[in-house]
Formats: sequence, structure tokens, C-alpha cells
Amino acid sequence: MNHQRSVRISKYLAKHLRHAPERIGIALDARGWVPVAELLEAAARHGFPFSRAELDAVVADNDKQRYTVEDGRIRAHQGHSVCVDLALPPTVPPGFLFHGTVARSVAAIREEGLRPMSRHAVHLSPDRETATRVGGRRGKPVVLTVDAGAMHRAGHVFHLSANGVWLTERVPPEFLGFPG
Repeated sequence: MNHQRSVRISKYLAKHLRHAPERIGIALDARGWVPVAELLEAAARHGFPFSRAELDAVVADNDKQRYTVEDGRIRAHQGHSVCVDLALPPTVPPGFLFHGTVARSVAAIREEGLRPMSRHAVHLSPDRETATRVGGRRGKPVVLTVDAGAMHRAGHVFHLSANGVWLTERVPPEFLGFPG
């Protein structure tokens, strides 16, 4: 499968497993799972057919490891705007985590902190390099440091998704470090 096809399938999965399952006539269960066969049938009906082998390749080769296939079902690890409970246990975070953004967002973040916006949680990276890549998707990246240890001691809850993304409800501005 060529790279362009792989990217198109991955974007299709993100849209329909995280944001708009109803658009192709599927329903995620409470934990965000849908049977693979049901997804493949719905995609074909919707005019974007792909094979189980293509799906498996996208899941295995996705650089962000966004999806899991298990027991004939598939789900996205995080980033949902539809209501799902990923059933991730609370986890003690490392002392510091990182968030990649762009300069145009920094003023609002200084004032309001990090909010989930249309997602269920704020996404944090375990290292600066990952945060730089995340921020770089929308322009020149700005990497913020999150004092996750202090947040945890103050009662904020963290979860770790299967692909290493840290999730929390919000990050108040007093726990953020800004560059320069």
C-alpha cells in the first residue's frame, strides 16, 4: 500500500472513530469500540472501501499508534469529541510533561491554561521532541512545560493512553512553563 493511501485511511479512521461515527452509520460502544467487520462494511457503503489487510497495516504502521485492534474490534486511543469512556485508570505522571502548540495560541493559554477544546481531555507529551512534532502540525511549534508532579500533588488526575499520550481534564496556567 502506498503512503498516500495509508494516510487517507488513517484520516478516515480518525474522523469516524473519534468524531463522527454516525456519518457512516456506525455506533461506538461506551468504550469507543466498533466491530472491524462493521467498520469495513460501513466504509464500503460510504464510498471509501478498504480491506482488512489495509486496515491492519495502517494500525501497525501508524507513527502515533492511534488505534488498537482487539478481539475483532477497533478503537482510537484518544482524541474523541464524541462521548466515550476509555476506562483508563488514574496514573501518577512523571514530574514534567510537555504540550506542543503554536505562537498564536500562547496568549490565550497564558490566561486560561490548557483546555480540552473539542476533545475530552488535554493531550500531553512525555518529551519535548514529541511535543515539538505535535505543535509543528499547525505551524512553527512552541513547546510548553507542564509541572505534572505539582498538578498531581494538587489533586489533578492523569491518565496514560495505550500509545503514550498523557491525558488530563485541564492544565491551569500556574502549572505551565513558557519558553523565553
